[in-house]
Amino acid sequence: MSVRLKIALTIFLTGFLTAVGVVATVLYAFERFERETTYYRAAGFLERVVAEHGDMLGMQERFPQEFSGFLRSLVLFEPDSQLYLLAMDGRVIAMSGDTPLPADFRVNMGPVKEASGAQPMPYVMGDDPQSMDANAVIAARPLRRSAILKQTDAAGYLYLVCHKSVINQSSLAAFQGSFVKPTLVLILAVVALSTLLAAWVATSITRPLAQMSAAVAHVTREGLGDLQTGQAISGDVYLGLPKTASDQVGNGTDEFGRLNNALHSMLDTLRQQWATLRRLDHFRREGVSNLSHDLRSPLTATAACLETLENRWAQDDAHADDRQLLAVALRNTRNAARLVQSLGDLAQLDEPTFQLKAELMDVGELLDDVSLRFRERAIRQGIAVTADSDSIWAKVDVELFERAIANLMDNALKFCASGSSIQLAARKQGDQVHITVTDTGAGIAAADLPHLFDRLYQARQSVAPATGEGGKGLGLAIVKRIVELHGGQVAVSSVLGQGTVIDLRLPAAV
Repeated sequence: MSVRLKIALTIFLTGFLTAVGVVATVLYAFERFERETTYYRAAGFLERVVAEHGDMLGMQERFPQEFSGFLRSLVLFEPDSQLYLLAMDGRVIAMSGDTPLPADFRVNMGPVKEASGAQPMPYVMGDDPQSMDANAVIAARPLRRSAILKQTDAAGYLYLVCHKSVINQSSLAAFQGSFVKPTLVLILAVVALSTLLAAWVATSITRPLAQMSAAVAHVTREGLGDLQTGQAISGDVYLGLPKTASDQVGNGTDEFGRLNNALHSMLDTLRQQWATLRRLDHFRREGVSNLSHDLRSPLTATAACLETLENRWAQDDAHADDRQLLAVALRNTRNAARLVQSLGDLAQLDEPTFQLKAELMDVGELLDDVSLRFRERAIRQGIAVTADSDSIWAKVDVELFERAIANLMDNALKFCASGSSIQLAARKQGDQVHITVTDTGAGIAAADLPHLFDRLYQARQSVAPATGEGGKGLGLAIVKRIVELHGGQVAVSSVLGQGTVIDLRLPAAV
């Protein structure tokens, strides 16, 4: 669920619950007001009756048959009320109603004493002998017998029960017209207003968030590149601060404005740093490429001169010691030339504008060609080289990929002793082609594996045990870069003293 939807839903629910709460409060207050009004009206009625007829207990004893009619006459204009004469234990002695009660019927005296006490009450709910409705509002007043000496103890109670009014059709229609319909209209109006307010508030609050999210997504997708801060991405979405005049956010006065300012500063800093890194990277590649080009010619000339001297002194025993020094110089010069060549090639592969010349070809044939190319050298070292692959097609740059396999073969031959074996294989697994170079040579230490394809990192030993040649630290880096240009990955597994497996994973041809 988006933030905008959450805010809108929160506002909507707040408005709806507020409307329901207001209606419930009004209904509760109305019911309480009705009960309090009924109670005080009933209490006032009983006060007047007791004041005018002080000896009601004596009247009932003298005229028991006529007393019920007398009670009915008192409540003649109170159709929703019933009047009872109670004994001290709650037994009904007389009543104004026509429905007969069971013999010795009693009401709960707790509410009666509460209603007849000196402490004023908001209202009291008690028993209704006619229906035992617990929600009946009652009123009560103590009665005393007439005597010469003034009595202080009550001898009975005058008990008034106010029934709930029965709403007839006309009253119900009036109630619906004056309360129900306006309330429903009010609820619908509040809900509609809350919905519109929620939509407006959510849109207003989340607009800067949407703009910032769009800017970050654009940078994530496209990179900083040459995009300037404040440049439009799409519509009214800008990199950094919103620039439209209608935007009220971004002035730094609220949380979103400060966040927008922070994003503005961060993207500006990142853009400057990115420009600096690009400039330094371009300088590095250009410098390495120029240096490689400038060193290639003198190294080639030096190697040619050393080879000429080697040929001249080949049969001259007087220069036997010189030939040993010459061999060392020639070997180091050739190694330096290869290193310079590798640096130039790697700088060229790192160029952003470098494009592959990919074509569809049988990877198995390419592995056969590489194995034949290194077979004579492997025979001289006493190493068995085999190629085992199916006819698997992939889209590759033939020259570059052949060089990657050749680098792996050259590296394996350096670290394999006589009697070892090297196998080239290609298999298709799902939508990938796995090309493996497996050797049974010296293996690689576990500490070296994470850095094996790092540039200028010399893995295994600084000198290959099989050939005595030093590693350059660039051959495997070139392999990794070539595979990455093809959209693939490189994986390596090795056990020290048992051998190494390097797995090149490329997308299979469709």
